[in-house]
Amino acid sequence: MIRAVVFDVGECLVDETREYGTWADWLGVPRHTFAAMFGAVIAQGRDYRDVFQAFQPGFDLTEQRDARAAAGKPEWFGEDDLYTDVRPALAALREAGLWLGIAGNQTVRAGGLLRDLFTKDVDLIGTSDDWGASKPDPEFFVRVAKVVPFAAEEILYVGDRVDNDLRPGAKAGMHTALIRRGPWATIQWDTEEAKKLPTFRVDSLLELPALISGFNSRER
Repeated sequence: MIRAVVFDVGECLVDETREYGTWADWLGVPRHTFAAMFGAVIAQGRDYRDVFQAFQPGFDLTEQRDARAAAGKPEWFGEDDLYTDVRPALAALREAGLWLGIAGNQTVRAGGLLRDLFTKDVDLIGTSDDWGASKPDPEFFVRVAKVVPFAAEEILYVGDRVDNDLRPGAKAGMHTALIRRGPWATIQWDTEEAKKLPTFRVDSLLELPALISGFNSRER
């Protein structure tokens, strides 16, 4: 049985086009060039932070986040950056009686933005900065399992990355769902692992209520 659904943030709930575009601007790089390098790094299985190193060797993401904030250009996302299926999907899953959470690799500031957007819609919002553990570290999913009031095998973790979301989530004993959007899922979608590992593969979060209902019916 699936009793709880926990969502990743970037490219699952939040379209990060704006955020990565502002990083390109900060680096003084054309946005299409930054995006092309971003895709190349993902396709090579490298850490996305290598993108920044390509344009500015020695780049420190934490320091640069602070510098952006000091310059009046902090990381930011709002209602307009949410994918259009997010609100109706959360409402439908809540109506179905599922416990809902949001947990991703996010800063303290991003956690505040998430709470402004979703406190009324979900039961828990947690971030890597809150927990001192970042995906794909197994400890991140240990923390998820601790805060969800159900067993790990009753949790569905939804994300856009095989490496950061599905693989460690499955190793933690959770069910997983791969949402096809954003650069990672687009590049990884046709890999064997992306086909075989997740419990569900979806193009929209709106597919989840029916899929979960069908899954739970078979498990009874």
